[in-house]
Parts: sequence; structure tokens; C-alpha cells
Amino acid sequence: MENEIVFECRELAMADLTSDLLKNFDRFQVTTRAWYKTNDIHIINDISFTDDWDNKKKSKIVRELKKCIEHGGFVIGAYSNNTLAGFAAVEGVFFGEKNTYIELSFLHTTKDLRGYGIGSELFNLCCVKAKFMGANKLYIGAHPSVKSQKFYKRHGCVYATEINKKILKKEPLDIQLEKTL
Repeated sequence: MENEIVFECRELAMADLTSDLLKNFDRFQVTTRAWYKTNDIHIINDISFTDDWDNKKKSKIVRELKKCIEHGGFVIGAYSNNTLAGFAAVEGVFFGEKNTYIELSFLHTTKDLRGYGIGSELFNLCCVKAKFMGANKLYIGAHPSVKSQKFYKRHGCVYATEINKKILKKEPLDIQLEKTL
């Protein structure tokens, strides 16, 4: 990237989660190659699909972020020029055989600001806070795109040793990952 951008991250409160929080957020992503799990083997396939959020989807996500906070989780927003550039959420419910996992339910950067380190900063902040909450592992149902998978692998994520079937059911094509904290 030629230019740097300035952004700051902060934990969001319920009052920050307004109906227009995601109004200008651009989730648009074209995926042409994705990881898939078949018979316990992960392979890359050529594929073509687009992710985008309409206003109805954005409203649903804001409601989910509110539930996250209501149930003991947290949401972190990254702002550039007073505009939401990215956000991440970690749920407040522990799970797994030894109750050591906590879910990273959202991690997104708006389209025009990807590649500037916003996602990395949000991910690192989530890891620190999740560990402070008592988690040993961060669980991620991660988008299957090759780009998304490279991002998580670069940050030390590996295939999850315990699969959360409830999370997998929400997005069956997602790759289930974990990050030891």
C-alpha cells in the first residue's frame, strides 16, 4: 500500500451499537479460491462467490453485537477519520471439553481499508482481552477464502482440535480454527 492510514481501536459500549453503526461499512468480497474440508482433508477449490451485506444484514449484525455484550462478550471497533473501519467481537460464553474456548464471532475490515493492518490489530487486541477473560483458546469459524485463511494462519491459527457443532452449523463452509492464547 502506498499510503498509510491512521486508525484507533477501542472497545465499544452498548451505546455505540446504534442502528447506523454499519451504515457505511462495505463488506464486499469476491472469492475465487477457497479452502474446503472433505473427508477430513482440507483442499483448495476454484470457486466464485460474492459476500456483501445489505441493510437488513447490517441491522441483524448490530443486534448480534448487542447480544454479544449482553452475554459477557466484547466488541472492538477500529476507526479512521471517525468512521468505522473494522470491528471484531468475542463472545462471553466458554465452551469445549475443558471450557477453555471462547469464540471470535466477527472480524471484518471495510473493503477500501483492507491491507493496512486493521484486521491484525483487531485480532491481536481480541487475543489479549480473551486471555484476560480466562480463555486458553480463541475459536474461529473462519471464512474459507484463501486470503482469509492466509490471514489466520499468519496469526498462528491452526485447525480446531474440538469442533463446535453449533458454530459450524451457522456457516457450514467456514473452516474451524483455533488460536492458543
